[in-house]
Amino acid sequence: MRILLMMDAAIPVPPPLYGGHERLVAMFAKEYERLGHEVHLLAGPGSQWSNLHTFGKNGYYKNHLEQFGELWEVWLYLKKHHQEFDLIHNFGRLLFLLPILNKNVFKIMTYGRDVTGSAIKNINRLPNKNLIFTACSNNCANTGNTAGVWKTVYNAIEFDQYDLNTKVSLDAPLMFLGRIEALKGTHTAVQVALKTKHSLWIAGNIEEEHQTFYEQEILPYVDGQQIVYLGPLNDEQKNYYLGKSKALLFPIEWEEPFGMVMVEAMACGTPVIAYPRGAVPEVVEEGVTGFIVNNLKDMIDAVSKIGNVERMQCRTNAMKKFDVKVVAQNYLDLVHHDESIS
Repeated sequence: MRILLMMDAAIPVPPPLYGGHERLVAMFAKEYERLGHEVHLLAGPGSQWSNLHTFGKNGYYKNHLEQFGELWEVWLYLKKHHQEFDLIHNFGRLLFLLPILNKNVFKIMTYGRDVTGSAIKNINRLPNKNLIFTACSNNCANTGNTAGVWKTVYNAIEFDQYDLNTKVSLDAPLMFLGRIEALKGTHTAVQVALKTKHSLWIAGNIEEEHQTFYEQEILPYVDGQQIVYLGPLNDEQKNYYLGKSKALLFPIEWEEPFGMVMVEAMACGTPVIAYPRGAVPEVVEEGVTGFIVNNLKDMIDAVSKIGNVERMQCRTNAMKKFDVKVVAQNYLDLVHHDESIS
């Protein structure tokens, strides 16, 4: 097939540092091409791909005129070129698809965040064909699938980019990896480490709006020995620290649409101990890739059971569900087999 992947103009594809959907788009582009498809990419400046079409400018803070200008660029491109593609897979704004809603080309609109139900209803009131919506978890899909055809297709990572560590010592550090903020539960991870007398590696960025939380709730415990703040990590560093960890703590206090870091840990063989919010029950396989717990006490208790998780099996089971080769084929199967939207 000839496939067009689309992404907002905010961060280049692939992202130089952090980038959620940008990283996914880059992975799927490579995997679709490996499978023999001709892949084109419509994304922001600085993106890298052999068949690249750029628009707009990077950065999140844009006024209404800039936003409309980017929409107009995408609309002009799609109006002129949509007939050249068998599949248009959009990870960007839903409005990108407006000019081709009722065209024959197969369209996948993918969500990795809460879905605005009113937007979905409005789009589906318009004439459309060959349009399918996907979300990165059932939990995410349920936030807005009030109209149209919806499927759950999980997020993915490249498992071959992560090293399996089959054995760690009993006193290996616990790890927290994510933005340092209350909703991510960094403070809970600290308390688990203190009460279990484990060391804790904390990694992730601190945004300006969460600086006070870090200074009041986390920094007083950071001593460089038991509680260590590593800062943001690149891919190589994530692979190293996750692989050396006894468990990843994921005590989230919000409805996480997916939680890529859980799968990254599993790829290293490191089990996850998580609260049952958002997509956690869909990602963590109880007793195999980690434990789902309800509160701080249960998380503390689960640390003592983490040795019962076989690290190779943790990676193997997660790989069957979340490797990019599996997930990319799940997307392509929608094109080949879903007759309900044709």
